[in-house]
Amino acid sequence: MSLIKPLPEAVVSRFRSGMKRAVDRGLPEPTAMTLATVGVHGRPSARTVLLKGMDAQGFVFYTNLTSRKGRHIQNSPDVSLVWWWRENGEQVLVDGQAQAVSDQEADLYFASRPRGSQIGAWASLQSQPLADRQQFLDRIAHFERKFADGDVPRPEHWSGFRVRPRRIEFWYERKYRLHERVCFELTSDGWSETLLYP
Repeated sequence: MSLIKPLPEAVVSRFRSGMKRAVDRGLPEPTAMTLATVGVHGRPSARTVLLKGMDAQGFVFYTNLTSRKGRHIQNSPDVSLVWWWRENGEQVLVDGQAQAVSDQEADLYFASRPRGSQIGAWASLQSQPLADRQQFLDRIAHFERKFADGDVPRPEHWSGFRVRPRRIEFWYERKYRLHERVCFELTSDGWSETLLYP
């Protein structure tokens, strides 16, 4: 289904409340999410990335577009996300479609990053083979010299994606594995809310 619509306020509020509980409790890397993509041969691949923005339009993260995940998404934009806040007994699962953020949005976020991270975005040929660590350190030194006299611009190969959900499930741990599952799913009639058996 190609239909994509903004998330209802009930979903945005529920997610933000869960994130706040994780942050307030001091959980390590509460914005860390598993991102699953599909390669050209239909094989799934997963890794952890950091959430950098969330609103009714979806969930935003940034990456090197030539990385493995970047290539996967450009070939097949259907992805899944998972947050697992273990200590809080909460999980959020998202299925949706990844869409490129605007250049303006990517520029704004890139400018907010620490200078070392900006240099790293230029120096890393993400997901490509590396002969040895020194080769990478030499590339870092090269770009430090190149941009020594000014701001570091955003590389063309570095940007972000916004995952526009089709389905989002909130999972809450309960005793005896009698968990609570609240599912929001996008249909031709809009967003529906359903409780699921654990």
